[in-house]
Amino acid sequence: MRIEEHPILSFKRDEIIRFIYDGKEYIGFKGDTIASALHAAGVKVLGHHHETGRARGFYCAIGNCSSCLMTVDGQPNVRICVEELKDGMVVETQKGKGELE
Repeated sequence: MRIEEHPILSFKRDEIIRFIYDGKEYIGFKGDTIASALHAAGVKVLGHHHETGRARGFYCAIGNCSSCLMTVDGQPNVRICVEELKDGMVVETQKGKGELE
């Protein structure tokens, strides 16, 4: 499920990066975005629309849409398709429009 080619981003498989997503440990690689690591791990639904409840997934992959907004290390509304994965990150599915802690 790993994205091998993308017109703008490149994904390398060098150093392993460990992170927490919704309470469970996952791995990615240095150079991954959070979204690319989750996609490679089989996570298809990244959240739900705050009004309709419809599932949202990995869509534009360049930060233009709002389908991938999540809470990262306590910060809501992070566009995980362009946010570089870092070791020890805590990523959470965002509920609603997101609230600051």
